[in-house]
Amino acid sequence: MKMTLDKRLGIIGGGAMGEALVRGVIKAGVVEPPAVMVSDVRTERLEMLAGETGVKVASSNVALARECDIVILAVKPFVVSEVLAEIAPVMNLRQTLISIAGGISLDFIEQKMGNRIPVVRVMPNTPCLVNEGASAFALGAKAGAEQAGQARMIFGAVGRVVEVPEKLMDAVTGLSGSGPAYGYLIIEALSDAGVRQGLPRDLATELAAQTLLGAARMVLETGEHPGRLKDMVTTPGGTTIEGLFALEEGAVRASISKAVEKAAARSREMSRRGGA
Repeated sequence: MKMTLDKRLGIIGGGAMGEALVRGVIKAGVVEPPAVMVSDVRTERLEMLAGETGVKVASSNVALARECDIVILAVKPFVVSEVLAEIAPVMNLRQTLISIAGGISLDFIEQKMGNRIPVVRVMPNTPCLVNEGASAFALGAKAGAEQAGQARMIFGAVGRVVEVPEKLMDAVTGLSGSGPAYGYLIIEALSDAGVRQGLPRDLATELAAQTLLGAARMVLETGEHPGRLKDMVTTPGGTTIEGLFALEEGAVRASISKAVEKAAARSREMSRRGGA
């Protein structure tokens, strides 16, 4: 049985992530196009989204916040404070505010909203654009099971979604938030290696990308530990163990771990500075 939100959904910010959410929830049948409203400073973005998806265009952020039951803040961190100042006077405790702005804490948003609105903080990642996102959400002080369900439905329409305590959001940012870039780097490196071995670039890139996609699906769909799946590919004295040895010589595990650590530390720093 298909689950529907049965709420009016507003998205402040019609950029890449805002568009991904619009298209995702409509395609998944979570909401019907007339129940979605979008606001953005760029008229051409709004006209495009309305023309291609059938959503409504809001005349302003305030008009959107007045009309919608769930408001998603999909703007850059440096304008969050300004937008919250706009919408705080017109929102009420029966509404939900969801923020996907990186580095902006629940406490910051709740204070700006007068500590009376249910707030959810979400860290999505860019594969949401192709409905393969990994999103984590944390509930604010006034949010509960209803708001958790809303977040699961909305972000589940563009990938997988999990709930975490807010103290783990920086770790999420370092892992899945920044993780696609690590994946692209690995795909590029595999492609380069294939070219070095004589493969054409387009073929090498396709094989590299599909290999990582397949490996990821094996982990998610079998539920097996990655180490066990790795061992299934590795035969004694074979080719794979030689490749793995080279990766261990290059300290690939430590390098990836350090990348996540550095990104998480930067996220904590940004949170302390209010997203700057």
